[in-house]
Amino acid sequence: MKKTKIYFASDFHLGIPDAVSSLKREKLLVSWLDKVSVDATAIFLMGDVFDFWFEYKFVIPKGYVRLLGKIAEITDNGIPVHLFRGNHDVWAFDYLNKELGVQLHRKSVVYDFDGKKLFLAHGDGLGPGDTGYKLLKKVFEFKPNQFLFRWLHPDLGTRMGLYFSRQSRLANIAKEGKIIKLTSAENEMLYQYAKRKAEEIPDIDYFVFGHRHVPLQEKVSEKAEVVILGDWINHFSYGVFENGKMRIEYFKKDA
Repeated sequence: MKKTKIYFASDFHLGIPDAVSSLKREKLLVSWLDKVSVDATAIFLMGDVFDFWFEYKFVIPKGYVRLLGKIAEITDNGIPVHLFRGNHDVWAFDYLNKELGVQLHRKSVVYDFDGKKLFLAHGDGLGPGDTGYKLLKKVFEFKPNQFLFRWLHPDLGTRMGLYFSRQSRLANIAKEGKIIKLTSAENEMLYQYAKRKAEEIPDIDYFVFGHRHVPLQEKVSEKAEVVILGDWINHFSYGVFENGKMRIEYFKKDA
């Protein structure tokens, strides 16, 4: 089959709200990767693949072997897999690149595909407001703090990370099956960010983000659209770029 599509998905948050439901979503994700790798020229995982991830020098968090093996299989078959580090897996360093062959990103990247320019980022810390998180982001990304955390025994550090992860607002939303909804596109911070950025970089065709857990595709200028990919907790949504156009689709295992 001719490979003609580029796929984008975000916010799987594997590990929450518990091991059973996380494993169920992981298996669904692997099924999706099986499906899209048939005609994908590239796959972009746009952040927060794991709800907690920290790489010690010789240790990584337990689990996720189905997903990691599938990604390795895809890259071994010559399909590029890009992984944006989100705010929950910001402490992914070089293991995923060295072991799985993924291309890691943290900052925004602009790619040219089929004559179109795509501005890609996880989305955390962008747009107006959210000052509390922006401060916390600096704490997480401060290298001395990462160094100090690495000195905790992996059993202790990982247990702490998973504990706080599973007590979070997002974990409770996942546990209760709630769906995050937008009041309006205009009030969405990444919509506002893309609208402003489209004035600064007028040749961008699509702004593609994760982070916000709500599928959204809206015009932000005469030329550009913002695409927020949703999540794999409630929506199981993803982006498809084909023949110069982007669309959002939803995954069903039997589809």
